[in-house]
Amino acid sequence: MNDSDHRDEIVRLETQIDDLAATIDSCRKFILAGRIAVIGGGAVLVAVLVDVIRFDLSVMAAAVAAVLGGIVAAGSNHSTAKEAARELTAAEAKRTALIEQIDLRLVTGSDNAANQFH
Repeated sequence: MNDSDHRDEIVRLETQIDDLAATIDSCRKFILAGRIAVIGGGAVLVAVLVDVIRFDLSVMAAAVAAVLGGIVAAGSNHSTAKEAARELTAAEAKRTALIEQIDLRLVTGSDNAANQFH
C-alpha cells in the first residue's frame, strides 16, 4: 500500500469513526428514554397497587407497556452501543496503525515562512 492508499483508507476510517460515534450517541439517548419509560411505568404500577391512583385497566395496560417497551428499547440499544464501541475501537486502532505507516517528512523552509505562523 502506498501513502495515497493509506490516506484514502484513513479518510474512510475517519468517516466510519464519525458514524460509529453518532450511533453510540443515538443509542445512549434511546437507553435513557427506555430507562425513563421503565421508571415511569413502574411508578404508575406501584401507585395503582398502593391505591394512590384509582385502578383503571387502560392505565395499568399503559404502565405495563411502558415498562416492557422501556426494557426492550434500553436492552437492544445497549447491545448496539457495545457493538459500535468495539467497532469504533478497532477502527481507531487501524487508523493509528495506518498513520504510523505513512512516511511523514519534516517540512523545513526559510525563517520567514516559519515566522509567519508565530
